[in-house]
Amino acid sequence: MSRSDRQDGSRPLIQTMEELSAAIGVSRPTLSRYFQDPSRVSAASVRRIEEGLSTVEYVPNFFATRMNRKSTGIIGVIIPYLNDLFFTNLLKAVEMAAMEAGFTVITQCSHDDPAIEARAVETFLSMSVDGALVAPLGDRSDARAHTRLDARLPYILMDSRPHTLPQMDYVGTDHPRSTRLIVDYLCDAGDPPAFLAMPGTNFNALERERAYVDRMESLGHEPIVIGTKPENDADHYESHGFAVLDDLFSRGLHTQRSILCANDRVAIGALAAAARHGLDPGGASRGGLRIAGHDDYPLCPFTTPSLTTVAQDVAAIGRNAVRLLTEKIHAKSQRTEPALLLFEGVLKVRQSA
Repeated sequence: MSRSDRQDGSRPLIQTMEELSAAIGVSRPTLSRYFQDPSRVSAASVRRIEEGLSTVEYVPNFFATRMNRKSTGIIGVIIPYLNDLFFTNLLKAVEMAAMEAGFTVITQCSHDDPAIEARAVETFLSMSVDGALVAPLGDRSDARAHTRLDARLPYILMDSRPHTLPQMDYVGTDHPRSTRLIVDYLCDAGDPPAFLAMPGTNFNALERERAYVDRMESLGHEPIVIGTKPENDADHYESHGFAVLDDLFSRGLHTQRSILCANDRVAIGALAAAARHGLDPGGASRGGLRIAGHDDYPLCPFTTPSLTTVAQDVAAIGRNAVRLLTEKIHAKSQRTEPALLLFEGVLKVRQSA
């Protein structure tokens, strides 16, 4: 007895299109056209197929139904981290916009490794996805893999734009402008800030560091950059921010000044170091220790104290990245110059500064 001949009262399980054709009395080519695009099948056939499907247990093979189509209906997305809520929110924005545009998203993670990122590019090429959105690893990304992807598929960079890929379309945040926004606020509200950097792996953090130095110099203040080297072998972000300030606070340094962190995850580690040393960021109306970040990480309103930061418009970045990509997929975009779409940050003043 085949699995399609169940006697337990449940709907018979259908494994293949050929079995389905025999079970509901519709030809295999008609079924194929229906699963590719129901509008290509007569109304009478659509009714017959839908009635037949209601009597059996069958799920069409996603890839098989797209093999003979000009479009797979798939967008490939590469993000650098799975454990970062910023990229979780960015991916959510991309998926929602892609669904509205009629596409399915398949996601690969590069895990902060250029070789894995390049392998993900080859995976998308082998799948013949309709287009790709990539949040790259900055200048550490394999430019050859990105150039290969761009030559074969509609393709957009989002979140960061490596110096090695100036010719690529890009959607992201205006990091120099958002950094100036938070530097100006901290200078207006108290002492000029020091900048808690990250070891040279995070592309956007390096761009913010340069913007911090430029803005401080333009305001007539001396830039002070700390934390450019790793304090230990632990991961970056929270552990780095904690390790740098734990060391400085233990020596009585920077306990009464403003500190602008490269991003919010570094700032969360900085807040933990302050708590360990009994310090109260933002406790004084002016002066004293103040800690701020960048990105508006989802946990920022719930830290103790809540974190002052600059919010990136993640929803707009994801939505517009999909919009530009679909325009390229449908050949509606005839640009001769790379698209560059930057969104301004929004200051979020909270308790920490």
